Amino acid sequence: MGTTNTVLVFRTNIQLKKDLELIKPLFRKIKEISSWSVDLEDSDKVLRLETSTIQIETIIKTINEAGFFCEELMD
Repeated sequence: MGTTNTVLVFRTNIQLKKDLELIKPLFRKIKEISSWSVDLEDSDKVLRLETSTIQIETIIKTINEAGFFCEELMD
């Protein structure tokens, strides 16, 4: 039986492709993240990631430590 991934969605202030390059190595260190993306065209700069077991607070803390705003988007 495989692990079920959950999609988490966050609002951020990540603006540029160079910002993504700052975040990329941080997310590589978190093995529970199977994939992630930031929609730079969206007004909320939406971060979507697929994860198996990571806590929402861990993602927010990781983004904040990189110098960016991040909050969970509710349905």
